[in-house]
Amino acid sequence: MKKKRVDELLLEQHLIESIEEAQGYILAGKVFTKKEVKILTAGEKLSVDTELYIKGLDKKYVSRGGLKLEKAINSFYLDLRNKVILDIGASTGGFTDVSLKNGAKLVYALDVGTNQLAWELRNHEQVVVMEQTNFRHSVLEDFQDGVPDLATIDVSFISLDLILPPLSSILKAHGEVVALIKPQFEAEKEEVGVGGIIHDPLVYRKVLEYIIDIAKDSSFALQDLTISPITGSKGNTEFLAYFIKEGPEQSNTDRLINDVLKNFEK
Repeated sequence: MKKKRVDELLLEQHLIESIEEAQGYILAGKVFTKKEVKILTAGEKLSVDTELYIKGLDKKYVSRGGLKLEKAINSFYLDLRNKVILDIGASTGGFTDVSLKNGAKLVYALDVGTNQLAWELRNHEQVVVMEQTNFRHSVLEDFQDGVPDLATIDVSFISLDLILPPLSSILKAHGEVVALIKPQFEAEKEEVGVGGIIHDPLVYRKVLEYIIDIAKDSSFALQDLTISPITGSKGNTEFLAYFIKEGPEQSNTDRLINDVLKNFEK
């Protein structure tokens, strides 16, 4: 029987979202086989059919990433019932899972990668799988099962300034957007610290202002902001932004930014 590293198996079993996250759980002594054998090192190799679990992990959705959208729904008072959702950067499908569990009519699970979406979602009748798809080149005609009412965005190694402009021509009028803003992929190279971590709140502010301006140029008006309940794979703080296409301009944008940064700028 073929064997693989434990950290790779955790990723394949959709228990975590990155190798770094897997290694953190292993170092904390929280990873076990179903036979209650504790895993001691990330490099330990086990049979590929070995079932693993993480002690204390609340497996509410197919991935912990779903907790990000869950917070957005609660913080921004979103109603996904009977809506067509476009999940950009679907990966294992955390956002897709949350959307379905909140009454979405259909979800386009779009990702540039392949074979990442959880099996239960891949075979779900309300999910349209769009793998190996670079959203930068997407057009309205690609979405044959209904024009998206709401888009969720969770992408890495690419700026939102390449995602929001094409989205504007695809999303329905007055459609909604929940975008995860990741400063580590938006800031200038010299603004990112050792290990890919950003600690400077001034960089956070600069990134937030930049993305809000880019969104405005693409006809998306900021409605609200909050901090993601989960950090990035290396521990970076990330932000959730709520936009409406051709929505009302908010006069309190500065206050929204100040509110999410108040615990950093001390």
